[in-house]
Amino acid sequence: MSEFHPDLALVARLLPRFSFGPRFSKLARRLTRHARAPRSTPGVRASIREIPGATTARVFVPDGATRPTPAMLWIHGGGFVMGSPAQDDALATTFARELGITVVAPSYRLGPEHPFPAAMDDLYATLSWLHANAETLHVRADRIVVAGASAGGGLAAGLTLLARDREQIPIAFQLLVYPMLDDRTVNRTLDGRNHRLWTAKSNRFGWTSYLGREPGGADVPAHASPARAESLAGLPPTWIGVGTFDLFHDEDVAYAERLAAAGVPVELEVVPGVFHGFDALFHANVSKAFRASQLAALRRALA
Repeated sequence: MSEFHPDLALVARLLPRFSFGPRFSKLARRLTRHARAPRSTPGVRASIREIPGATTARVFVPDGATRPTPAMLWIHGGGFVMGSPAQDDALATTFARELGITVVAPSYRLGPEHPFPAAMDDLYATLSWLHANAETLHVRADRIVVAGASAGGGLAAGLTLLARDREQIPIAFQLLVYPMLDDRTVNRTLDGRNHRLWTAKSNRFGWTSYLGREPGGADVPAHASPARAESLAGLPPTWIGVGTFDLFHDEDVAYAERLAAAGVPVELEVVPGVFHGFDALFHANVSKAFRASQLAALRRALA
């Protein structure tokens, strides 16, 4: 246990090392099915918008903007099988308030009931709506960030690839927080002793649910598993953050290296001794530093 970051050593000792499967994911979805409407807070107005061709999105708008602001499309995590944008209301509010940007956090269809490309279709519809309605939403169509955490980070990377390939919507920056990028990781032998919250067994269940078939095969499309993209050239500047004890560490570092090799400006933040989702412990100093790095990268990108 001494290998864990000092802020997390006790939590790592107490966290049960269980895996997510069909039963737990269904229970988690039942618990989040009736999320409350987002609450406006000082400096940020929150609402829910219907997205044509998709479902809904939670929208966070900073008060006092006198000209169009940049915008962020934030995609929630949950292993492709659970979660909702409501879980990130506090984070979306922070982005809106600290950066003076509009944040759009969409719902999307989940596996295994809705395999790829259902979620990607929902997210591209939301991105298209954001871009097409930029003037009405008082945002800049040329300063859109695509961002997400965990499975949401993988979806963000896939969505950014799709936007590049369709050449219709410019993405200014992508922020990928310990993203789930490569279905082929299920076939790697990993030392999982220090993995927490997301294990190899959970990873296989998540990818199988999302792809609608066994992961790791030869014909998985890059928009579903971004690490499979033949070329990463032409993607926007990128920030990637991950911990050394995260199951996604190796695939995230490899993706960052491939981005750099393709000429894409990339900032890689590797945090020693932390596990997947560690920043859910909001008050830990290591979590505060991790969020501060994200905000700093966004400020630089959107200046």
